[in-house]
Amino acid sequence: MRELFPFDLKTLEIFLAVCEAGAMAGAARRLGLTQPAVSQAVAELEGRMGVALFDRSVRPLGLTAAGGVLRQKASALLSEARQIVPALKETEHGRLPLIRAGLVDSLSRALSAPLAGRLSGVAEEVSLLAGLTASHASALLSRQLDLLVGVDELADIEGLERFPLFTEPYVLLLPDGEAAPARVEDLARLVRRLPLVRFSARSKTGIEVERHLRRLKLDLPRRLEFDTPYGVTATVAAGEGVAVTTPLCLFEAGVDFARFSCAPLPGPAVSRNLTLIARRQELGRVPREVAAFCRETLEDDVLPGLRAALPWLETLATTE
Repeated sequence: MRELFPFDLKTLEIFLAVCEAGAMAGAARRLGLTQPAVSQAVAELEGRMGVALFDRSVRPLGLTAAGGVLRQKASALLSEARQIVPALKETEHGRLPLIRAGLVDSLSRALSAPLAGRLSGVAEEVSLLAGLTASHASALLSRQLDLLVGVDELADIEGLERFPLFTEPYVLLLPDGEAAPARVEDLARLVRRLPLVRFSARSKTGIEVERHLRRLKLDLPRRLEFDTPYGVTATVAAGEGVAVTTPLCLFEAGVDFARFSCAPLPGPAVSRNLTLIARRQELGRVPREVAAFCRETLEDDVLPGLRAALPWLETLATTE
């Protein structure tokens, strides 16, 4: 049967001991092995790797470039391996040692504190990062995050489980006193007079807005662009333009609705979906339970105020 890896953890431990001792004999004493056993293990490792790991022409032994890379990687790998047993013992008490979550920035105000509290109930250590969904998606796929709440379902990626949280329509935000356009033609005239304040093209929301504008055949110059809901909203409040945004983005920006006019977006309706995503079968019931908690938090603490401020919204609701 073909070996999947050219090393095992014990061999890496021997290799690191030689690195630290600078000699085979010193590593053998440290590990309680014979010097020939250590020398043979290193030689076999080099043979399977197909590269020399040590420069044997100097004393103490020096590392080759390949040996330096292996030392760095092996140290990290063994450190992770040593955490496995303690982590398994923690699960006997119903708690994970660490959970790392990514949260799309438009939900930071609504969910950061409640979600951190909820995750603290299932893990000894919690890391919660707010930012763009694209960055969090890359981190989830590279195992730097354990779950994410974002606006991209990553539908093309296998091995993930997805839990819908919320669907909200895109709306038009205008400075106070500005009349809301009723038709796409009226919107086209408006944005020729007041520039469109955009969400960054690095964000999923920005990409979706641009796609919808193309469907409406609105080719608008790029003048003002922001990464955050606050930047977009504050610029509209200053009378510098209009924006296509969402109710949750308005909540994130801490909008004083008396300073704005908010209206349905003319033309075909368009909405965005917020979803909790985790790698399949790695966290047990935690993703499903956390998704339910997020829906309850939005329904109880966020949506009542938005519905009161925007009574014309009929589809503002969490999803399951």
